[in-house]
Amino acid sequence: MYIKNKEPYFNRTPELRMMVFASLFAALAAVGAYIQIPIPFSPVPVTLQVFFVLLAGSMLKSKWGGLSMIVYTLLGIAGLPVFAGGSSGMGVLFGPTGGYITGFILAAYAIGKLSEKAEKADKSGLFINALNMSAGVLILYACGFIQLMLVADMGPGTALALGVIPFLPGEIVKTGVAAYIASTYKL
Repeated sequence: MYIKNKEPYFNRTPELRMMVFASLFAALAAVGAYIQIPIPFSPVPVTLQVFFVLLAGSMLKSKWGGLSMIVYTLLGIAGLPVFAGGSSGMGVLFGPTGGYITGFILAAYAIGKLSEKAEKADKSGLFINALNMSAGVLILYACGFIQLMLVADMGPGTALALGVIPFLPGEIVKTGVAAYIASTYKL
């Protein structure tokens, strides 16, 4: 005998639904890698990847946001051209920009954790999302800065000047837009 369930399908399969969204955010991060503005004096281009990292962490929370960026990274390691400029492979992870990719995973996870805590305390909203995302940007750039400094054999001042400071105005805009989207829409 077949008994019809009155509950909507997406409420009966929350894990599958989150897997689909995690895959979507991994794909969006890959697309964001192709939307880039090269900076002539820096080995790091401006891309939209960070925007999707911020949204993944805030909207998917820690588990699925972090997993979405792990999937993105694994796709690049496997040879799919998903990193900035259509690059791929382990060499990118060990190169000057690899710290930013590692930072994607840590930032999405941290933003998710902070978002979960804010929701438990019933304090989520635009400002809190922006603060959580700012913390994620700080984590992401700390990872990128350290690896850029070590791999490219730069001093801290040079690594800041080439790999962090030129990107901050864009990150402020991306954070504001992502915080607005995350506080307006729920998955």
